[in-house]
Amino acid sequence: MTSQNSMNQTTGADAVDVAIASGIDFDGTPIPSAKLELYRQVMALEAGRQRSGVSNTMRSRIVRIGAKHISQVELNQMLIDADFAPLKDKEIAFYYGVK
Repeated sequence: MTSQNSMNQTTGADAVDVAIASGIDFDGTPIPSAKLELYRQVMALEAGRQRSGVSNTMRSRIVRIGAKHISQVELNQMLIDADFAPLKDKEIAFYYGVK
């Protein structure tokens, strides 16, 4: 049984997935069916893609999400300390470049 409180959860790693699965945006409005269908089509393609390895995927997620919360210098050092490859020039330009 799902409580009303958990239906309105907007934090955490799976909050967006829960909202998409329910078809309801965080503000309570329905997500348009065309948007849901396109999302499902693209996610189905991604589900069938061959993976290059868990470490590569972990690093990609760390960089993509970490760049939103952690400075470039700090994230780069954290990657190195954890024995991942440091930030690449193209990642720095994309995530930390002038906006």
